[in-house]
Amino acid sequence: MATTTRRTTHRSSAGKKLYAVRDAQGRFKDIQTFERAHRADIRRKSKAEIKGSKG
Repeated sequence: MATTTRRTTHRSSAGKKLYAVRDAQGRFKDIQTFERAHRADIRRKSKAEIKGSKG
């Protein structure tokens, strides 16, 4: 079973909220702004939403 990606929050020098995604060794894999990450989450549908819309 795949685990969900854990995001750590930080702040940029400009004061924007950031999400830092880490790999299994704890190193930074990806850093993105909260704004971009949030928009990406909204665009995606969960398995429950997909299942619910079919019936």
